[in-house]
Amino acid sequence: MSQPLSFFATCPKGLESLLLDEIRTMGASKVKETVAGVHFEGGLPLAYRACLWSRLANRVLMPVATEECHSADDLYKAVKAIDWSQHLSLDGTFAIDFSGKLRDINHSHFGALKAKDAIADYFMQRHERRPNVDTDTPDVRVNVRVAKGKVVVSIDLSGESLHRRGYRLSGGSAPLKENLAAAILLRADWPGIAAQGGALLDPMCGSGTLLIEGALMMANIAPGLFRERWGFDGWLQHDAKSWLQLVDEAEALELQAKSRQWPEIRGYDASPKALESAQENIDRAGLNGKVRVLRKELSKFVKPTHSDIDRGLVVTNPPYGERLGDESSLIHLYRHLGTRLKEEFSGWKASVFTGNPDLGKQMGIRSIKQYQMFNGAIPSKLLNFDIGEASFVHDSSRKVGAPIQKKTLDDLGDGARMFANRLRKNKKNLGKWLKKNDISCYRLYDADMPEYAVAVDYYEGWVHVAEYAAPAKVDAAAAEQRLNDVMQAIPIALEVDAKYVVLKQRNRQKGSSQYRKQEESGELFEVREGQAKLLVNMKDYLDTGLFLDHRPVRLKIAELAKGNRFLNLFSYTSTASVHAAIGGATFTDSVDLSSTYLEWSKKNMALNGFSETQHRMIRADVLEWLKTCENRYDLILLDPPTFSNSKKMDSTLDIQRDHIEIIQDTMKLLSADGLLIFSNNQRKFSLDNDALSEFTVEDKTDWSLDKDFQRSKKIHQCWFIRHNS
Repeated sequence: MSQPLSFFATCPKGLESLLLDEIRTMGASKVKETVAGVHFEGGLPLAYRACLWSRLANRVLMPVATEECHSADDLYKAVKAIDWSQHLSLDGTFAIDFSGKLRDINHSHFGALKAKDAIADYFMQRHERRPNVDTDTPDVRVNVRVAKGKVVVSIDLSGESLHRRGYRLSGGSAPLKENLAAAILLRADWPGIAAQGGALLDPMCGSGTLLIEGALMMANIAPGLFRERWGFDGWLQHDAKSWLQLVDEAEALELQAKSRQWPEIRGYDASPKALESAQENIDRAGLNGKVRVLRKELSKFVKPTHSDIDRGLVVTNPPYGERLGDESSLIHLYRHLGTRLKEEFSGWKASVFTGNPDLGKQMGIRSIKQYQMFNGAIPSKLLNFDIGEASFVHDSSRKVGAPIQKKTLDDLGDGARMFANRLRKNKKNLGKWLKKNDISCYRLYDADMPEYAVAVDYYEGWVHVAEYAAPAKVDAAAAEQRLNDVMQAIPIALEVDAKYVVLKQRNRQKGSSQYRKQEESGELFEVREGQAKLLVNMKDYLDTGLFLDHRPVRLKIAELAKGNRFLNLFSYTSTASVHAAIGGATFTDSVDLSSTYLEWSKKNMALNGFSETQHRMIRADVLEWLKTCENRYDLILLDPPTFSNSKKMDSTLDIQRDHIEIIQDTMKLLSADGLLIFSNNQRKFSLDNDALSEFTVEDKTDWSLDKDFQRSKKIHQCWFIRHNS
């Protein structure tokens, strides 16, 4: 076998040029790229080297026959004509991998059966017995491929696909194949970055495949060292001496690598289960202490601080819809990933592998290079970034604040001018307080003048106007004129374009009717509150998704949350849960019956870099859920509607009638030293203190109303409730 042999290394689509370079560096000749593979020539030791060292190939095949083939009979004759006694012993086992179609073979199983019969008949005619078939661990795996009128029959030297290195027994919910991970790292120039001492970080590492492949690549450790079986083990022409020499060389290189100084290689994930798999994989790869993984939400992703690391690669394979979750929530996860990169990793490189490149556009960073690849059957892209100000995309889609119209107060009628002056006065009075407390969303006006019965809220350039229903004694035409005054005055008084002023008519209604759909715009935009980023919708509902009057409560929750278990009942869009997560809650549970608002909640969490692993959304009737929950919480927010008779509920809720039972049920879930924050917005609500005498109850209503809501003491009521000591 001294003469050159022909081989074919297969690989996933999109990796062919990388595989060609890899095979060529091993010393192969006549290297030729084709779809999903590379042809090459060399001696048998070269094929062994490809099996042991290729980071990109799936299989290394050695063709033993190529014949014309147009039918099942042609296939049978071509396979039977091979001298199988040169490859397979009578006491051995074999299996057939078949691909392709013929006019009388439309199923791979039938093609494999035909090839199997040919090999069996070859031995029966010569020895009157035949080797057995073993589809799982055969001594020889035969690859039969039919295409373009020809059949190629090959010995599969790799056996099991080479991407199965042997260190990974389990993966996450959608594990990345090892050879695809290696290709991602090569396209990201990880070898070059590592040579300069750069770090490798994966903020959503899952089962750790990118980290492990990066470590093996950096240290020049052969990826095949962890495998126990090869396709050539039972092949009669196997050259064991050549193979063992290659293995000895690879093991010596591994030993040398582990004695050298390694760069920082670290991964993070929110899922304990994923990290458990990652650590097991790291251990099996012999990389314990070299590759580290920690439980951490994306929101906490920063450069390691234990040493001075000024360069490196952030590489990750985030969820992209095919794997996990709702794509609309993932938009905000990718936005947060972009934020973390921009804020923490200036001067670094980043590579994001995704099956949905449109999600990559949400990151707000221009890619410098894109590569088309396939993750299984999913067309995917690798996006490479240089993290720096020059590559940042600044959002200009919502330029608000500057009016297009040139009207002034003098252009307004008397009523509109009076209303405009009141708005300006209120804004001036709030100015220093807003600036001192860094508040960008606030109530500016709430029926200060009885004849103008509206609430005006400002949301970072948008203005939300809620009209209260006028009393029956008020003339309808007069009410209409005053509303026109309001809508004319706001753009001029607040210097915003009229298209950013949204009017809602709010009749005094009961329960969840306040959440009914108004429009179908689906437009969400981001606002700030404390350390949180929150999504609001100005058009589709009577409320925006953020109750501004509860700002002090949410900020207090953020202050108290560290190390505590947080429960949010009637959670709406879970803004309080976001604050708890940012504050360091051990975990949060948010319970609501509306799937719409729970999806909104997921987006709020994703926007701030939090996953559902640690911050759960629970769709349930709160009243029923309280009866069955067995968890304990240290901090609970109970903010029920005044009244609800949703069709989804088994019973009605009247907060005045039911508050004692609800509070008592909730307190059963509260830890001994815990705090329940109870609030509602029924204007005539009266807390039954006598019925709650078993608890310590503190009225916090005055505290819970910030300066912008102190003009109306009936906006809501609030209590802190604890177990008696």
